[in-house]
Amino acid sequence: MSIEIKNLNKQFGSFTALNDINLSAASGSLTALLGPSGCGKTTLLRIIAGLEAASSGQILFDGQDVSHLSVRERHIGFMFQHYALFRHMNVADNIAFGLEVRPRAQRPDKAAIRSRVEALLKLVQLEHLARAYPAQLSGGQRQRIALARALATEPKLLLLDEPFGALDAKVRKELRAWLRQIQQELGITALLVTHDQEEALEMADQIVVMNHGVIEQIGSGESLYHTPKTLFVNEFLGETNALDFAAIEQGQLIIGDYRETLTPHPQARQNVTVFVRPHEWTLHRSPAPQTIGRAQVDSVHTAGAAVQLRLHWTDLPNPPKGIQASLPHIAYRQAPLLPGDSVWLEPNQKQVLSLPEMVEFVI
Repeated sequence: MSIEIKNLNKQFGSFTALNDINLSAASGSLTALLGPSGCGKTTLLRIIAGLEAASSGQILFDGQDVSHLSVRERHIGFMFQHYALFRHMNVADNIAFGLEVRPRAQRPDKAAIRSRVEALLKLVQLEHLARAYPAQLSGGQRQRIALARALATEPKLLLLDEPFGALDAKVRKELRAWLRQIQQELGITALLVTHDQEEALEMADQIVVMNHGVIEQIGSGESLYHTPKTLFVNEFLGETNALDFAAIEQGQLIIGDYRETLTPHPQARQNVTVFVRPHEWTLHRSPAPQTIGRAQVDSVHTAGAAVQLRLHWTDLPNPPKGIQASLPHIAYRQAPLLPGDSVWLEPNQKQVLSLPEMVEFVI
């Protein structure tokens, strides 16, 4: 089922929670609504579900306006952060609940319900826990059961509201891959609300970045990460270094000692901010062409997938704030660095934004 949202607005009194929201999601896709707390993503999800009414605008499922339909009429499955399993019911009964409370004319017979529950337990790989109660399950198992219950009524749309927020990091990562696989196998359209950038980048076909009730940018994880269109998107998606001492003059980008001719050739002088991701630095042990300047290592942290360095500029006027850099372990082992060492920094890939107009140069 495809989703289209047109000119959607939501006010709570004088407060605007959503402002002119427009987006679409293809049938069978997974769309992540990503943003900080209070940006409006959960309000948008609740309006799509029918749990909240929009102040204005339209919601269309497969081209049909469902803005005024009830929750039941929208045929939606829900999966929340806090499971909401019935503690007095065993796993099988929890999964069957949505089918058993249907109106008599729409309710499957007991054999059909039992068959559906068994199929879903097999899908989530928990057949052996059919008679267990929620208190006897781990957090990851409870979330799998919550998904099975959401899928029991064969919804056209699956809504996921911070579904992994209550789980530890290892289980969360495992369940992300597992849920994505099931979503693709079933071909069900899904909307995921999250503030976790890694979760959105890993799972979603498209990401909708929201801030203060508006959509900042929509795109794939790759396009948002490498070609953000606004300052907020650039800083929200992953770590970045803001070099606010850069300028464009006579068609050249100037960052400290670094020079690069721009095409097209902007003639007017302007101050710009250049953003460089921590992994996009080349570190030289001695002065080299196209380096910005010298920096001194403040700390080295070797845990995780990369070695993390914190540095500060030493030879720039009015030294700006510190710098983050990351190196693969193999590169660091070949030329280890210690606090107090000096390096010269060269940017490999960068994003140049002319503030406040936000004129963009991707280099």
